[in-house]
Order: sequence, then C-alpha cells, then structure tokens
Amino acid sequence: MNPLPPGAPRRPRKAVSAALALAAAVTAAALVSCSTDSDAPSSEGSRTISERPTAPDSASFSEKTASPLKSAASEAAESARASASEAAESASERADEFEASVSAESERVQKAAQDELKDVDGEGNAMSDVSMTGKPRSETGGVLASIVTITNSTDEKASYALQVDFLDPDGKTVETRYIGKEDLDPGERAQAYAISHAPPEPKLSAKLVKAQRY
Repeated sequence: MNPLPPGAPRRPRKAVSAALALAAAVTAAALVSCSTDSDAPSSEGSRTISERPTAPDSASFSEKTASPLKSAASEAAESARASASEAAESASERADEFEASVSAESERVQKAAQDELKDVDGEGNAMSDVSMTGKPRSETGGVLASIVTITNSTDEKASYALQVDFLDPDGKTVETRYIGKEDLDPGERAQAYAISHAPPEPKLSAKLVKAQRY
C-alpha cells in the first residue's frame, strides 16, 4: 500500500471498508443481472413453458356424444323387434318341418276335417274314440305337439275329423288345428299330431274340442 503524500488527510478505515463493500455489492448485482439475461431459456431450450390447455367445446362434445347414444338406442329397439319377429317365424317354420317329418296328412285331409266340423254341434260323436298325449319338446325341437290316437270302435269303416285348440294359461284359445284320418277299418288304430305354430311363449296347452266320426 502506497503511503499517502505528505499533508494528505487520512480517510477513516471504516469509511474505506464501507466503500469497498458497496462496490462489491454493485458488481455482484451486475453479474447476477447479466447471468439472468444470458441464461434465460429460449423456446428451443431444454426448459419450455407449456401453453395453457384450451377447454373443449362442451356444446360440440355433447352433440357428438348424444348422436351415437340415440343411434345405439334405436338399433337396440329395432333389434328387439326383429328378434321377436324372427322367434315367431322360427317357431312356425320348426312346426312345419316337424309336421312334415312325422305326419302323412295332406292339406286336403286337414281341409276336409275342417269342412266336416263346420256343421257339428257340441263335441261331436267320437270323443270316446280319441285320446291325446303330450310329446316332450326335447323330441320336437321345442315345438308344442300332442299325439292324437284315434280308434275306430265301430264295426264299419269310418273317417274322423278332429279339432284341437291350443289355450294360453288363462284358458283363451290362441290357435286352432284340424286333424283328419280317413277310411279306418273296424277296430283300426291310427295316430296323428296336433302341432302348434305359435311362439314358445306364453306356454300353451292342447285340448280336444271336437271329434266327429263320419
């Protein structure tokens, strides 16, 4: 440290120290400021500021969501109606197939039986010659069918016309079928099927309504 020239006043040491501290603080602040400006991350740096996400358009979202829901509900309703229709058609088709496979009766014979019964009052004259037995659905492909057994109890050749009704659980007639057997010899026994073409639900029961010998 250079000595002061003769006659120069001496500064107090405390003042010198304060001045030095102030200079150091100013220098440090300048360095910090420069460092902050030079180190600020750019848009291409490793640190980026994400833009605030934009909320979705709720009106558009609701509209797009509601449309598929309405479409799905419409398709479900249409599918249910189609399933019910297909079930009824399927039941009728299965009945036709089963009837064709087990019965030799023609439409002509059935029509003849129906015509014969038009003028018959009451149950007819041959109820005692006819019996009915239900056939398991497992043997008919799920079709409701009853075996009708006809025995000619007379001593002459005879033909038979039968009416079988299918009733719901309340006893209401849902379907009517006609069965015919022609030219049975005395004492001869023959069998036919009363087959329902109605859907499987509700469950029906078969009832012999008329039996006419002619």
